[in-house]
Amino acid sequence: MNLLKALAMVSSMTLISRVLGFVRDAVIARVFGVGIMTDAFFVAFKIPNLLRRLFAEGAFSQAFVPILAEYKNRQGEQDTRALIDRVATLLTLALVVVTLLGVLAAPWIVGLTAPGFKAQPEKFALTVELLRIVFPYIFFIALTACGGSILNTWSRFAVPAVTPVLLNLSFIFGAVVAAPWFDPPVKALAWAVCLGGLLQLALQIPFLAKIGMLPRFCLDWHDAGVRRVLRQMAPAAFGVSVGQISLVINNIFASFLITGSVSWLYFADRLMEFPSGMLGVALGTILLPSLAKSYADENLQTYSALLDWGLRLTLLLAIPSAVALAVLSVPLVTTLFYYGAFTANDVTQTCNAVTAYAVGLVGLIAVKVLAPGYYARQDIRTPVKMGLITLVFTQLLNLVLIGHLQHAGLALAISLGATLNALMLLRGLRQRGVYQPQPGWMSFSLKLLLAVMVMAAVLWALMGAPAAWFAASGLYRVLWLMLLVVAGSAVYFLTLFTLGFRLNDFSRRAS
Repeated sequence: MNLLKALAMVSSMTLISRVLGFVRDAVIARVFGVGIMTDAFFVAFKIPNLLRRLFAEGAFSQAFVPILAEYKNRQGEQDTRALIDRVATLLTLALVVVTLLGVLAAPWIVGLTAPGFKAQPEKFALTVELLRIVFPYIFFIALTACGGSILNTWSRFAVPAVTPVLLNLSFIFGAVVAAPWFDPPVKALAWAVCLGGLLQLALQIPFLAKIGMLPRFCLDWHDAGVRRVLRQMAPAAFGVSVGQISLVINNIFASFLITGSVSWLYFADRLMEFPSGMLGVALGTILLPSLAKSYADENLQTYSALLDWGLRLTLLLAIPSAVALAVLSVPLVTTLFYYGAFTANDVTQTCNAVTAYAVGLVGLIAVKVLAPGYYARQDIRTPVKMGLITLVFTQLLNLVLIGHLQHAGLALAISLGATLNALMLLRGLRQRGVYQPQPGWMSFSLKLLLAVMVMAAVLWALMGAPAAWFAASGLYRVLWLMLLVVAGSAVYFLTLFTLGFRLNDFSRRAS
């Protein structure tokens, strides 16, 4: 299997989902603007979304995939299928309990995650109602993540990558078609979340059946493989998902700031997640099964080479993405969101948060590449320790930065914390001898920085004054932004080509 081709395929599928995600956010911004309804919905949606990232795509996938890959490579089909059946059964039962508890405890959860809302009873009550509607999403999406882990282990990357498209389509339908039928209209978005989760789960069923790994009910929590997965899951939640925990704590801080702060952070986070998902999630998805197989085969040289390949691609694509986000924050936010109820002040405040997030984009993506280097070896404790240090560091920064920078200070704290986390993960891999850098890093880095500087200069020259973006029509902004993206990408990659970079240099095969 060519990992570069697999990465291109997963990234392409992710691109479709992310583009639709921007369409959905643009629609939400146009229909609902920024205010009590959007603040309430984004807080309500963030809670099951956090659980998805922590436990479904975070702890569960990181704990399950290495053990599943080990069974697939060493134990045979019958034992592998038995492991899938037992893990999926236990996961389903646990999700039923979690979902019921979440619906019943909604007032307490909102009070804990957005305590500032208590000062506005209407806002608090709406958030509780919306949370009760969206909470079952964790049931559907966690089972979807389980199916995706199985498909990824069998190198069927396309289906899990394209699955999120259905959630975005559901959102768009809810905002455009269903909203007028609800009171308040924002309830349509909450029901769209549940519908999207159900559709995502349904999409994977025929593909799991095709490879003969559609889970069947089989309850046995004494199974050795199941117990190993359970032991790995609890601490794994901290390893990769520290940033998500920090985002929820940021909501607590933001709930005490002026109305709109939660929404500004949400829209900025969505822009940051575009390159993070395109590269970080895609790289982590294809690297983890390959790293787990290399570890199971005791091929440490290949293991190190895979990590080196992932890190080079991270810097090659994440650094220009971070610079472009910072330079083009006004063009991006005005083009995507400056319509209808979304005001000029909303643009300015969102741009401040986008710039702050751009500072840590490389770190956020690097964590998604480096953490699998531990999880594939079934080393959970080390990332947990580093994650806890990062969490404390981030919250201390929140206290320092929020007074002067307000919501943008919260975003900057996330960025600096992610950078610290990535550096600690990298240092740990080096100290353990798990990762040995391949030759040529100095030359690679210098050429990369030169290309980024050339790209930034071209973008700055072509962008024009921020005021022009506020005055331009929607169509003109779209065409202008497309020109900037094409020009910036062309200049960047042409400079790299001139400096000796070739596509084949990044080709990597894994069995």
